Amino acid sequence: MSITLKNITVKNFMSVGAILQSVKFDQPLTLILGCNLDLGGEESSSRNGVGKTTLINALSYALYGQALANIRKENLINTINGKAMYVTIEFDKAGITYRIERGRKPNVLKFYVNNQMQKDGSNEDESQGDSRETQKEIERVIGMSHTMFKHLVALNTYTEPFLSMRVADQREVIEQLLGITVLSEKAELLKVQIKELKDKVASELFRIEAIKNSNESVQISIRSIETKSRLWETKKSEELEKISISIAKLEELDSEVEIQAHHDLATWKINDKVLSDLLRQQNTLHQSFVRATKLLEKAAKSKEELSENRCPTCNQGIHDHKHTELLEKATSDLTDAEQQVLSLHDDVAKVARDIVQIGDLPRKPVTFYVTLAEALEHKNNLNNLTTRLIARNDESNPYDEQVTDLKTSAIQEIDWDVANNLNKLKDHHEFLLKLLTNKDSFVRKKIIDQNLAYLNSRLAHYISKMGLPHIVVFENDLSVTITQLGKDLDYHNLSRGEMNRLILSLSFSFRDVWESLYHSINITFIDELLDSGLDGAGVEAGLSLLKKMARERSKNIYLISHREELVGRVDNILRVVKENGFTTFLNSDEVAEES
Repeated sequence: MSITLKNITVKNFMSVGAILQSVKFDQPLTLILGCNLDLGGEESSSRNGVGKTTLINALSYALYGQALANIRKENLINTINGKAMYVTIEFDKAGITYRIERGRKPNVLKFYVNNQMQKDGSNEDESQGDSRETQKEIERVIGMSHTMFKHLVALNTYTEPFLSMRVADQREVIEQLLGITVLSEKAELLKVQIKELKDKVASELFRIEAIKNSNESVQISIRSIETKSRLWETKKSEELEKISISIAKLEELDSEVEIQAHHDLATWKINDKVLSDLLRQQNTLHQSFVRATKLLEKAAKSKEELSENRCPTCNQGIHDHKHTELLEKATSDLTDAEQQVLSLHDDVAKVARDIVQIGDLPRKPVTFYVTLAEALEHKNNLNNLTTRLIARNDESNPYDEQVTDLKTSAIQEIDWDVANNLNKLKDHHEFLLKLLTNKDSFVRKKIIDQNLAYLNSRLAHYISKMGLPHIVVFENDLSVTITQLGKDLDYHNLSRGEMNRLILSLSFSFRDVWESLYHSINITFIDELLDSGLDGAGVEAGLSLLKKMARERSKNIYLISHREELVGRVDNILRVVKENGFTTFLNSDEVAEES
């Protein structure tokens, strides 16, 4: 059974920008060379700071949610774009295809098995990218801790070398490698510690129960206040709804238009009354004028008949003094009638001019309210309701602060970490106790002896191939001895080049033991370990081992280096180009196409 890492996709991760970068892990031996166009182009002096190690950090982040070095997750996001960081890794194991999608801003962690996204069943939100259960499942499938990953797969110059680690940390790595659990304390001491742990667990549970009881009392108070708060909010909502409905009804009538209509109506009524009066006066004058005209005609006729000595009544001839009186009276009546007609004519003409001056009245303005006072009251009511709506809407719930204070100051957080950790530690001690007291515990020694023998044999093989004149051996107590010509040495007695040869030898031997016990993995990164302190012979020895490993064991090896002379010694070149502040990964064929 083996793990085959197939490809990785990166976006807005460290120096990689928003343009998606993909790298396929399908070449036996690949040299990763940098080219910093921002610092002078393709000169050898401009190979630093391009983001070569970004690829390994992205792989580490995709698998484990953390970079190789101690870099905060937020600082893994590209500093220029500041968001939408995204890394995807695809790999196969035992005929099953897996895909991990991980990112920040927004945070996400998705784990796919044969294109089916997995749910961890916990209360944690996977969309936040912090599902511990999902991460546990990922590491269970990989079968390798992050520490082992750094010593087996991602070899680099800034991970603390194994022999520089504290003895306890070295032991932890070897225990992980060999699959055993440290049993460093005596059985009797374990019994005492187990009893102490049980007492501590009981005490912690009692403390938690007291906090729970206290919190329940506070919660009762909180629920009571929250009920009042909801009632207050309900009442507020109802009032706001009523006010809004009232405003909406009032706004159906434009108060300004209504008020102006009342003003127009008042003017219209004045003009209408004046016009009505003039029309009535005109009608009256017209009737008087008609009567006066008739009287004038009658007086003229009477005078004419009297002038012909005829009686205007019986049309008989008249020749006495009575005729003279009648003629004089008829003349006077005619004069009076003429004056009256002239006077009425002038009056009729004046009224006609007044009517013309007023002209035709417009249509009578229509109002909703009967009086102007009602229209003004409508406007005032609308303004008052609007002011009231704003004021009521701005009112804060007086109970919110009480609830917040109780939740923040009165509610105590129940932290199960101590109890859980104590229980885990107790269970661990009980397991260790069983191993120590079990009659079959010799298996532990058998496993250690057998696997240490294989580890030491592989380590001796690689030390020899790397041309290192030292003997390095793991003892039965899991400690490490370094000797040269019978003289004991410390790791830091070695030169930088010797250290790097030993680092590579340890990693290769660890890899062999791991793959013999668990499963193989198709990929290895060597980050500048051939550059730092190795002479030509050391580089040649390391490169020879890597080529043999790639050829005979089907390993895809990625060699990060500044050494231009390695270009012709590898199967593929991955160019890491930095331009305008962003990193791009280009395979040899892609570089050829661009050129």
